[in-house]
Amino acid sequence: MIQLIHKFKQVSIFSIVLLALVNFTANAQEKITLQTAVDRTLERNLTIKQALITEQLAGADYQQSKYNQLPSLSANPQGSYNLGRSVNLATYAYTNQSSLYIAGTASLSVTLFQGGQLRNQILENKLTLDADKTATAKVKNDLVLNVVTDYLQILTNQDLVVAAKQQIDIATQTLNKSQISFNVGNMTLADLAQSKAQLSTANLNLTTAQNQLDLSILILKQYMEMDPNSNIVIEKPDISKLTDIKTIYDANDVIKTALSVNPDIKLAEAQQETYAQAIKIAKGNYYPTVSLFGSAGSSYSNLLSQQVIGSTQIAVPIGTVQGTNQIVNTVVSQPIYAPYSLFNQFGNNFNQAVGLSVQIPIFNKYTARTSVAKAKLSYQNAAIASQIAKNNLSKTIIQAILDLQAADKQYQSALVTFDSNKEALNVTKQRYDVGLVNTLDYNTALTNYNKSQNDMIEARYGVIFRSKVIDYYLGNTITL
Repeated sequence: MIQLIHKFKQVSIFSIVLLALVNFTANAQEKITLQTAVDRTLERNLTIKQALITEQLAGADYQQSKYNQLPSLSANPQGSYNLGRSVNLATYAYTNQSSLYIAGTASLSVTLFQGGQLRNQILENKLTLDADKTATAKVKNDLVLNVVTDYLQILTNQDLVVAAKQQIDIATQTLNKSQISFNVGNMTLADLAQSKAQLSTANLNLTTAQNQLDLSILILKQYMEMDPNSNIVIEKPDISKLTDIKTIYDANDVIKTALSVNPDIKLAEAQQETYAQAIKIAKGNYYPTVSLFGSAGSSYSNLLSQQVIGSTQIAVPIGTVQGTNQIVNTVVSQPIYAPYSLFNQFGNNFNQAVGLSVQIPIFNKYTARTSVAKAKLSYQNAAIASQIAKNNLSKTIIQAILDLQAADKQYQSALVTFDSNKEALNVTKQRYDVGLVNTLDYNTALTNYNKSQNDMIEARYGVIFRSKVIDYYLGNTITL
């Protein structure tokens, strides 16, 4: 009795631990809705982050093109110690003295006219920035469509897994009955083998469906930049609310709307405008460049250690009077020197300049003409690319509308087939249970039912997916 109580306690503790682990596992699973998947993809996806960085680079170029209109200010200080015979940079005379020379210059320049290139460059960079913003929007839209597509695929695969498990249950029940009938001699070994084969096929179908489900969930995790080993649960929306799906569209109306909202078209048109602006920039090379400049500077040399601050008159003998020997003097002016400090030299040597510079292109090896020709060709190529994008969009929309209509017809047909095979399976099973139908006929009815069920599930989600594609081209928010 004591051993029994001890075993009961062990079983109870084990059950409590097992329930705790199951509860922890359930709590560790994160529920992912379609909106969660979309939001997390837009927030984390690395492709979007790359597009945003490209957009920021274009923004920096645009800002710099505006800064290029500002003046350019620079300073050029220099110092040298000269040995041997060299030019005195203060007096510009050759000397054999060692000397220290210090100078500094500050210059300011601003471009007044450059053939409109500065302004046109600003406009081009602004258009490039707009194009990159459109490219970012295109990446986001494409990813949203991919997430919705994969989400629907997950829902499809989930239903296929459920259907496969149901098919295993039916096949298992059939095998059990077949085994009993075989044991009592009411069924042949061949009939029993067919029942086993049916169960094996059902297990294989479950393995395939589960593998497809796991793969589609992995793809969704990759879109959301999640750890592949993270445990998530995909929330299944109420599909019954999606029964009233619009399947009839006017292709011309859809195309007209899509041409005005589709990011592919906006991107192609933005790039075309950018190349049109590039032609104006290239033509600016034909015009002169006019610049206003100014400078200020000063210098110091230790050879000019003294400066003249005045003069004095002194008598200098120039000879004597013959016979009397009287000295004859003349009055000359003699400079008065004082120390010439560095600050005094810089103050006295301070100089300024202002001027206007004109650079006129006369012959530049045809580089300007070549630039214009290449810019025009690039614009023509962009215009063709834009038209190709519009043509492709029109074809894709027409095909999408036809696919939607075909998917709807396929679903209606699959639904009728499923209902018919379901009813046929019920009747066949009833007759099989009383021995009026052999195993081969029953397995055939079961196979037809399984296939029609899978076809119906895939066709149902196919209609939903095709309708969401049309919403994508119309610029509508994709929801389930």
